[in-house]
Amino acid sequence: MVKDIQVLNEKETRGGFGEGILEAGRRNPNVIALTADLLGSMKLQAFIKEFPDRFVQCGIAEANMIGVAAGLTIGGKIPYTTTFANFSTGRVYDQIRQSVAYSGKNVKICASHAGLTLGEDGATHQILEDIGMMKMLPGMTVIVPCDFNQTKAATIAIADYEGPVYLRFGRPKWPNFTPEDQKFEIGKAQVLNEGTDVTLFACGHLVWKCVEAGRILEEQGYSVELINIHTIKPLDEEAVLKSITKTGCAVTAEEHNVLGGLGDSIAQVAARHMPIPIEYIGTKDTFGESGKPLELLKKYGLDTPQIVEAALKAMARKKS
Repeated sequence: MVKDIQVLNEKETRGGFGEGILEAGRRNPNVIALTADLLGSMKLQAFIKEFPDRFVQCGIAEANMIGVAAGLTIGGKIPYTTTFANFSTGRVYDQIRQSVAYSGKNVKICASHAGLTLGEDGATHQILEDIGMMKMLPGMTVIVPCDFNQTKAATIAIADYEGPVYLRFGRPKWPNFTPEDQKFEIGKAQVLNEGTDVTLFACGHLVWKCVEAGRILEEQGYSVELINIHTIKPLDEEAVLKSITKTGCAVTAEEHNVLGGLGDSIAQVAARHMPIPIEYIGTKDTFGESGKPLELLKKYGLDTPQIVEAALKAMARKKS
């Protein structure tokens, strides 16, 4: 039952990254941390204290940081670049495309403060297009973990994964509900609850919102399948098809534009193999604005009631 998914505590997903890169550094001496003048925001203090000779402060020069990281891979290093998601992608897309993706460099692009929940810094610092931008790059792996524990596990796991990775996480404290000792499997969806009436596919912060929505739907008598698509690319198509074959309809939920994100990936799989009614939770072709994180999610339709409404609509479409 979805109601059995319990909150362990509330922690920032970026804090999970900070603990994860420290552990990755302990396990592998080739792990190098780079930042663009944001070591505090990226929770790198512990890593720097333990490995001061494996840290590069690039300053406010994100494009240069990507170039330095690409160069480090030639010597066998595993560079983790760190800054806000907007500056990790939108500001340096050409450098990522040419120096990392096209060249197949083993760079880990680690991006915090993604989506609307960046909050008060507003539209110029928020980015709602980055999942689409990064998943379109050939060879790029795209990971969007859902909480502190999963972000930590993903950060550790990508050190052993050969090839470029985009790891996206957030700023605010958020419910932490996945196991602390979990094994993170890149490309393998996490089924949080099995059901038969509707599938909720989600990533990042919106996974918890789907947990809340799932509880409400269960109270209304519906059987809800909840799947955490933490790896957007490569997508676990087998898990997607197995679920929608059973439920016959779905909702996708993401802190991202509905154009180009998780919803599009799910819809492509369904269109090729099993067309079903799908409703999309995400921003609708718009920029964000300054505000409190939860208030922004509510205003832009990314909150629990909207997910419930979307699920009811998808199920009604299935019946008709």
